[in-house]
Formats: sequence, C-alpha cells, structure tokens
Amino acid sequence: MPPVSDLVTGDDGKARCRWGSTDERYRDYHDTEWGRPVTDERGLYEKLCLECLQSGLSWALILRKRDGIRAALAGFDPDAVAAFGRRELKALLQDPRVIRNRRKLEAIIQNARATVEMRDDTPLAELVWSFRPPPRPAPRTYAGMPSLTNESKQLAKELKRRGFAFVGPTTVYATMQAVGLVNDHLAGCFVRDEVEAAQPNVQRL
Repeated sequence: MPPVSDLVTGDDGKARCRWGSTDERYRDYHDTEWGRPVTDERGLYEKLCLECLQSGLSWALILRKRDGIRAALAGFDPDAVAAFGRRELKALLQDPRVIRNRRKLEAIIQNARATVEMRDDTPLAELVWSFRPPPRPAPRTYAGMPSLTNESKQLAKELKRRGFAFVGPTTVYATMQAVGLVNDHLAGCFVRDEVEAAQPNVQRL
C-alpha cells in the first residue's frame, strides 16, 4: 500500500497541501505566501502579528479579516504601531476589523516597540533567520509534523528576552513555517519545489 499523503490535486492539475485547497483564500495564501522566504522587517513583523492574532482561532478568520487588520495596524509599519498609546489601543478594542483581544493587541504594540529597539543591535530579520534549522526530509502528512521544535523554543526565548510578548514556541514555529525558515510544504506539493529553489538565495543576514 502506498504511503498516505495529505496532498490533493486541484482543478488546475497542480498537487498541493490539502489545507491549501479548502477555499480561494486558503489556496491563494498557500500558493503565493506560506513558506516563501520573508526577509524584510515589516514582512516578518506582519507574520508575527497574524500568528499572534490567530492563536486559539481559525486561520480562515484571520485571512478573512486580514485587509482590515492591516489597515487598522498602519500597514504593519513597526514605527507607526510602536507609537500607539492608550487612545489607539482603545480604538482598536472597538474596531470590528480586528481581533478585539486586549492581550493580543497589547502584545502587537509591545512587539512593534521591541522591533524598533532592536535595529541598532540585532535587527529582527537578522535575529529570526539566525535560528534557521538545517534542512530535513520533506513531510508526507501533517499528522506527525511537530507543533514546535528546539529552534522555535530557542527563538521564542530570545524574542521574549528582547521584550516581545505572545511569542510562545508554538506561535514562533508557525511563524517560522510561514516565513520560510522551514519548508513544511508536503512532498509532491508544487510550491515545495519553488520554496526549495528560493531558500538558497536567502543570505545569512
């Protein structure tokens, strides 16, 4: 019997991870973003924000609200969000475009400030990519895939040391998957090969 796979073939004839075929938003995110290397500060901060907001909720909800979240959070500009005070937080807590969870929103503002403060020492991109693990065999299913790793534990610890909040090792590992530190597209997924080709071009920052 052949090994079980979580791949599905879409109406475009392409094999992709099953989660990326459930609806148009998922498919677009899977095909064009998830796992592709992100090396700019704003892009990394955005992914950290989205993974923070998603914790305990469905990713479908985050994708559906993403444009509104982006608008409410000044385009995920760390400088702009770092300047948010009580008035802006109060407005966010009343804004239906975002996930109105005080703890998460406070963390997002705190993380923007930490991102800005890191620039003269170890910029966010340099720090995150320094925890890139060695390549591993392509997974065939998601059943046995870890929700955290030693690298995500270490990165989470370092981010907390630098003032970040809501960055547990599971949230951090999800971010590592999203920004391409690890390639967790399944064996046979057409995006996996594209990510593999892009990863060697990421310089050690």
